[in-house]
Amino acid sequence: MFNKYDTMEEEEYEFHPVDLPTEPCFSPQVEFNDKPDSLFFNDGVRRIDFVLAYEDEDKKEYEKRHVFQRRKNRRECFEDNLMKMGMELEATQSVLDEKLVFLKVHMPWDVLCTYAEVLHIKLPIQSNDMSARPSPWRFFSCITKHFYPDEKLISKESEFFTAPFEKNRQDLFCIKDKDHFFTPSMRSRMAYYILSRAPYEIRGNIKKFGITKLLDGGVYKAAYPIHDCRFNVKSQEPECPNERYLLYEEWAHPKSFYKMQPLDLIRHYYGEKIGIYFAWLGFYTRMLTWAAVVGIGCFIYGYYTRDTSTWSKEVCDPDIGGKIVMCPQCDTCQYWTLNSTCNTSKNLCIFDNFGTLVFAVFMSVWVTLFLEFWKRYQAELEYEWDTVEFLEQEEPPRPEYEAKCIHERKNPITGVKESVPYTACGRCVRVSIGMTTVIFWIMLILASVVAITVYRLAVFFTFSRELRYTNLTIAEPIKEYVTPQMATSVTASLISFVVIMILNTLYERVAIWITDFGELNIQLYSLSSMENNLIHGPFISDTITELPRTKTDYENSLTLKMFLFQFVNYYSSCFYIAFAKGKAVGYPGKPVYLLGKYRNEECDPGGCLIELTTQLAIIMGGKAIWNNIQEVLIPWLKNLIYRRCAHVTTEKVIPRWEQDYQLQPSSKLGLFYEYLEMVIQFGFVTLFVASFPLAPALALLNNIIEIRVDAWKLTTQFRRAVPEKAQHIGAWQPILQGITILAVVTNAMIIAFTSDMIPRLVYYWSFSVYPYGNNTENTMKGYINSSLSVFSTNDFQTVDDDYIHTPPNLTTCRYRDYRFPPGHPKQYEYNMFYWHVIAAKMAFIIVVEHIVYFTKFILAYIIPDVPYAVKEQIKREKYLTQVILHETNLKLVSKRLKATETETES
Repeated sequence: MFNKYDTMEEEEYEFHPVDLPTEPCFSPQVEFNDKPDSLFFNDGVRRIDFVLAYEDEDKKEYEKRHVFQRRKNRRECFEDNLMKMGMELEATQSVLDEKLVFLKVHMPWDVLCTYAEVLHIKLPIQSNDMSARPSPWRFFSCITKHFYPDEKLISKESEFFTAPFEKNRQDLFCIKDKDHFFTPSMRSRMAYYILSRAPYEIRGNIKKFGITKLLDGGVYKAAYPIHDCRFNVKSQEPECPNERYLLYEEWAHPKSFYKMQPLDLIRHYYGEKIGIYFAWLGFYTRMLTWAAVVGIGCFIYGYYTRDTSTWSKEVCDPDIGGKIVMCPQCDTCQYWTLNSTCNTSKNLCIFDNFGTLVFAVFMSVWVTLFLEFWKRYQAELEYEWDTVEFLEQEEPPRPEYEAKCIHERKNPITGVKESVPYTACGRCVRVSIGMTTVIFWIMLILASVVAITVYRLAVFFTFSRELRYTNLTIAEPIKEYVTPQMATSVTASLISFVVIMILNTLYERVAIWITDFGELNIQLYSLSSMENNLIHGPFISDTITELPRTKTDYENSLTLKMFLFQFVNYYSSCFYIAFAKGKAVGYPGKPVYLLGKYRNEECDPGGCLIELTTQLAIIMGGKAIWNNIQEVLIPWLKNLIYRRCAHVTTEKVIPRWEQDYQLQPSSKLGLFYEYLEMVIQFGFVTLFVASFPLAPALALLNNIIEIRVDAWKLTTQFRRAVPEKAQHIGAWQPILQGITILAVVTNAMIIAFTSDMIPRLVYYWSFSVYPYGNNTENTMKGYINSSLSVFSTNDFQTVDDDYIHTPPNLTTCRYRDYRFPPGHPKQYEYNMFYWHVIAAKMAFIIVVEHIVYFTKFILAYIIPDVPYAVKEQIKREKYLTQVILHETNLKLVSKRLKATETETES
């Protein structure tokens, strides 16, 4: 897998036209041969590597024919250049639509060899002679084999040492059959590389090029590699591998939900980029199993101990909670007794207990192990899939980037003049516009959070007034649960979810537009710029700036923008509830008002943790349901509608390429949205797990479904995606690492400031005994009374008698805080208990963060990123490559010496 070959000559990067006439070339049009499963031209020899679909302009209405003449000229020029580049074409009319024509593309052996070298495709040079490490599960193979794909259907691939292909050294590679040496995914990848760079309009030294622009301009209706068979029926062709059928049966079918994924076959059929996504998703799902088990255990512990909690008993006790009258929580609210929140307090005990603290620490360690073991697993896949040295210079520039290279500069690395798409001033303008737009949309999200906060404040007043005087006969079974706090929380969470999805849809388009900024004009491209970029372009990196050079740079740039927005969009409401709500409310006689009108929201006497749990459950559940509807129902309905509109009948024999045309086109961004969905979920699982231990279990259930849904979608509803090379999960890796670092802080702060755990611990170890308490031993008895301060009803500044009814003989009420009582020299100021609790909270955060970060550092240090066995195999392959090159050079020198001696003798 190490490239020790000589550097290619510069002219080898140029397109090599074959020896064809200079006159325009036209693709032959043939009739369909009634072989629906055929993957070849009509001669049955040349394999179809790519398919282009277009509408025949000559069959348009006469009045509109002149409109399509320009498209026809561009298409003919494009096909002419494809044939001059060595590609072979064959056109076939559609069976269902006489206006539609399918252009089949074939790459001959010589062209394949040329572009395999250009794209640095690694191919086998020798069988792998190193013995594999035996699996620790081999002793349980009689059980584990049922959880793997059927080996009779999907056999294990042979292992080879590989090296980048060189056309002039074909004898070094294991070429047994030229027709099968390059896999279909390799052939499609090379075909798309040429299609993306073939000119379609030439004016002097200016060229317009690329299949992407032709698709956008309507010259072609579609461009795609074809599936090898139907997903649910085996092909009748003898040489068809039926890989799509195997993937459906052993991977995408719901009956295979419990089986491991056939990753090698996925990579072989769809390419490394899709393969690495499913490898990551499968690994993440398996690791979630451990977190889900511990989280469910924590939930069960809280559920069975909720009735034994001392402070919950005090809230529900008629002699304690029933006699504590709480102050109104808004200007129009009533006095209320503490035991009215009995059920809320019991439910809070399920999530706010000592088990949650243990689970939060466990998740901090789990997330570190997840990332470290993923790095090891990824290293294994990099070696097995020949992406160990897939560097930036091996990835070709995007045609959109090449088309904008009109400015020259001196390359700081090579010292050679090269073309770049913008000057320093142009770069500043692009970056400024991009950053300003992102900041604007983030501020828009924050404005929506403020709006929802105002809604919460306004509607809380309404619920507080109406729920106490409205007879809820319809909702009698849940009447005891419908408190003003709960009603406000649920409705605000639902509104927040709707706002999140709307803003998400709008910003997706904005983010793509920002990343595409500078590519919206017609692509004009000089021949000299194209050649220069093909040779020297790999040394330019524009991951941060706009107009990225490679597709990986483009996706990384878009990923950063989208995640920043999604982070604020999805998590802002959760951060508000966890760290802002109820933190600056003042006290009953002197409340704090938002915008001078709305009184700040207070937490339930048990804290805001239950509201945060509700928010997380609604957003996670709603997001999962909505995404599954988008991924399953919408593509299925689109395909169903197309088939009905096209009047597809079973009597007609439809060729393989036309069957694929009826499917949905693959996304231009590939699996970007699938990654984004999972990373957002990863944030919910880690950032706020201290408030919702069931989050890993819900994520596990969702991911088990997600894997099969994504597999079913790819296999049955979408055209085959263009295979792409990828070494890792890209920009998502550092994003995951950033989330894990932030998760330690957020969970520590949730336990300290959102839950009631630290105040309870302080009371148990300090306030319950001498000198602060009257108990002889540590106890939780009296905690509720200790955590509630006293307020004199005579100190209310304004009381609206029309809404607030003061019970007779009521002189004081209670509120949640640590303040001096009325009549004290420092009445309503913070007392010593408050500063004890604050100190304990800060100490808890500092200690927990340092312990967890130290543990993460130790684990990251002792777990190597690359397994020892993989390192040995890489060294072995490097050694073999050097030996083969040395022997080859010796043979070349010997041949030259013999030729020189022969000439001398003659």
